Amino acid sequence: MSDQGPANGAKHDPAHDATHDQAHDEPHGGALASRLNWLRAAVLGANDGIVSTAGLVVGVAGATDDRSTLLTAGLAGLLAGSMSMAAGEYVSVSTQRDSEKAALALERRELREQPEAELEELTELLEERGLSRKVAREAAQQLTERDALRAHARVELGIDPDELTNPWHAAWASFFAFTVGALLPLLAIVLSPAAWRLPVTVVSVLVALVGTGWQSARLGAARARPAVVRNVTGGALAMAVTYGAGALLGAAGV
Repeated sequence: MSDQGPANGAKHDPAHDATHDQAHDEPHGGALASRLNWLRAAVLGANDGIVSTAGLVVGVAGATDDRSTLLTAGLAGLLAGSMSMAAGEYVSVSTQRDSEKAALALERRELREQPEAELEELTELLEERGLSRKVAREAAQQLTERDALRAHARVELGIDPDELTNPWHAAWASFFAFTVGALLPLLAIVLSPAAWRLPVTVVSVLVALVGTGWQSARLGAARARPAVVRNVTGGALAMAVTYGAGALLGAAGV
C-alpha cells in the first residue's frame, strides 16, 4: 500500500496550517470567543443586579414594611446600579479599544518601516507554535502577502482588526443585564403579601443565584458545584448582613 498525499492533489498551504493551528490553540476563537465573553459578562451583570438589589430591598425591609418605601429604594438601587455598571463598562472597554487601536497603529508603522524584521518576527512566532523553520518562513511570507497587518495582529497581538471591542455594546449589555437581574428581587418583595415578602424574596434570589452560578461555571468550563455554592453563599450573606443592619436601624427608630 502506498502513501497518498493531500486529496485530489491539493497543494499544501503552510499559511492555512498556521492559521488553522492558531485557531485550535484557542478553546474558542474569533467571533465565538467574542460571543461567549459577552454572554459571560451578561450573566455576571445579572448576578450583580440580583445580589445588590436583593441586599438593598431586604435591608430596607428589615427597617420597614411600607411597600412604597421598598419600591422607591429598589428602583433607586436599580437605576443607580445599572447606570454605574454601564458607565464603568463603557470606560473599561473604551480603554481596551484605545489600547488595541494603538497597538495596531504601532504594528502598521513597524510593517511600513521595517518589513524584513517584522517578517522574521512572524516567522519566529510561527516556529514557536510548532512549525519547522522552512514551513514557518513560507507561511509567514504567504500571510504577509495576503494581509500583513491582520497576520501580525492575530499571531503577535491576539487581536482581530475586524472585531475590535465596542464600548457602546458593552455598556448597553451591562445596563440591561443588571436591570433584568435587579427586577427579580424588586418585584418579589413589592408584589408579595406583606407576611411573605422576605421568604419569597430570599427563596427567589437564592434560586436565581443557583442559575447564574451554574451558567457562569458552564461558560468558563469549570465545575458547577463550587461556583453555585460561592454564589449562593455570597448572596445569602449579603441579604443577612443588610437585613440585620436594617432591623437594628428600624429598632433604633432611625
